[in-house]
Amino acid sequence: MAVLTLLGAAIGYFWPPVMLIFKDIFLWMFAATMFALGIVLQPPELKQTLREPRAIALGVLTQYSVMPLLGFAAATFGGLSPELALGFVIVGSAPGAMASNVIVYLAGGALAFSIALTTIATMLSPLLTPLLVQWLGGTFLPVEFLPLMKTILMTVLVPLLLGMLLRTRLKRSLAVVEEIAPAVAALAIIIICSYAVAANHDRIAEVGSTVIVFVILLNGLGYVIGGLLAKLYRFDRRHQLTLAIEIGMQNAGLGVALALKHFPPETALPGALFAVWCIVTAAGASAWYRRQYRTAIA
Repeated sequence: MAVLTLLGAAIGYFWPPVMLIFKDIFLWMFAATMFALGIVLQPPELKQTLREPRAIALGVLTQYSVMPLLGFAAATFGGLSPELALGFVIVGSAPGAMASNVIVYLAGGALAFSIALTTIATMLSPLLTPLLVQWLGGTFLPVEFLPLMKTILMTVLVPLLLGMLLRTRLKRSLAVVEEIAPAVAALAIIIICSYAVAANHDRIAEVGSTVIVFVILLNGLGYVIGGLLAKLYRFDRRHQLTLAIEIGMQNAGLGVALALKHFPPETALPGALFAVWCIVTAAGASAWYRRQYRTAIA
């Protein structure tokens, strides 16, 4: 996915018309990703992890405090335009990325804990994301709470629940659908972010380097602070690893969709670049955390 994400971003930048054809359907594409993820969610794993309410509560609280504040810090001290500043707030206020579940699995983390965090944070996002964007981002541009909430409900929560419902109806075909669904979700996110790059072609040339620096800082500090707070919470090593990845990876695809729907195209640039960078660093982060975990056991 990292290679395809970079390829899509390159196409969006060098040949914008190729990706601009998705202008009118990007919200439907994001809804398709959540529908696909609803199909592959494993209810037994969620039930097992829900028996640890303290860990989940701390994880969700960390998700909706650390990253929004880091995004607000980038917006405040980055010397950015109001549109770009709001874009960083939106990225920080998004829930954790569903792709983090795959990274946690590869890193040897607590997979059920990861799934529970991303699922619960996603289900809370129709309320918390627009609330945080309005509170933190309203100083840069006017933000209306209800339109953001409606968009998240229709493109995140409803498709996710429909996917989970469909899963209960699938029988012999469930295994086949589970194989296809992640690929559909990944392809849709790649196209959405590539479209955002294409829509911001001229702006990237003007402010790209500054935005990229803050994207790298936001992503890296998310990993580091998430890991440090997990130690403070006295999580075991596997849960420390998991929380670090969960906090560092954001559902930037949602941020891009919200920005493109409700704000000027420039607002989507931080989310698009974050999505690309986040996918690229996730593989490296999983390998590094896995080595740390093995060292600790040895």
